[in-house]
Amino acid sequence: MEFLLREDAPFGSELWERIDNVVTQVAREQLVGRRFLSIFGPLGAGIQSINLDKLEQNQDIRVDVLGDDEPVVSKVEKRSFVPIPMLYKDFLISWRDLETEKQAGLPVDLAPAAIAANAMSLKEDNIIFNGNPEFGFSGLMNADGRQIIQKSNWAEGDNPFLDVAAALEKLNAKGIYGPYALVAGTEAFLQMQRLQQGTGMLLIDRVRELVGKKVYKSPVIEKGKAILVSCSSHCMDLVIGQDMITGYIGPEKLNHTFRILETALLRIKRPDAIVTFE
Repeated sequence: MEFLLREDAPFGSELWERIDNVVTQVAREQLVGRRFLSIFGPLGAGIQSINLDKLEQNQDIRVDVLGDDEPVVSKVEKRSFVPIPMLYKDFLISWRDLETEKQAGLPVDLAPAAIAANAMSLKEDNIIFNGNPEFGFSGLMNADGRQIIQKSNWAEGDNPFLDVAAALEKLNAKGIYGPYALVAGTEAFLQMQRLQQGTGMLLIDRVRELVGKKVYKSPVIEKGKAILVSCSSHCMDLVIGQDMITGYIGPEKLNHTFRILETALLRIKRPDAIVTFE
């Protein structure tokens, strides 16, 4: 990948491998959206736009003997092409740290790379859940056409279980089935971490059984809110052009600046496959 300018850096492949390992490890630990969304890609850094489709929602099925009734066709109702935005974060490694590794054998501290990767991961999830108003993209929590449940007090009784069960009913009524994923903000997630009276079970374990195990916590979801989605690829996916990777920007006052970048876009094909608890 020549555009990353890695050959211009004043060190070899061994340090690049360590940087890549740090960035990958942090992303793997921090990213939430990728744990349940279908991934479309990586398509390559040169892919700058992708089709965004609105799917026909009619569930009508013809039943007859000869098969000569006019069928109702499932199809794309509307198609537009949208840009795939780029996320990026820069970090700096001191020239003195590089010289210390060369002369004394002490490994370069890659904490700046880890901090930048953490910021990238939070930003990706923030765009997935809350959208990007600057680009005019909605997220899962504010998509037009989503279904909404007025959230009860999840610190009391069976309320989390009952709310999630009601959300499943809403999805099933639309002909939308699993796999499901429930993602809660920190407060709502912690409110499920308690024993349910008379069962000897944690409430969150009952909720996990209800939705098929996929229950996650995300700090980017607004306090007290949560979301249930049917995460099949025909309902939504995450388009990846260039997956998260690090390039070399160049020297600055003898120090060395790097950039972590990725191109990604959330595609919501069926907004009614989303239920938010608000």
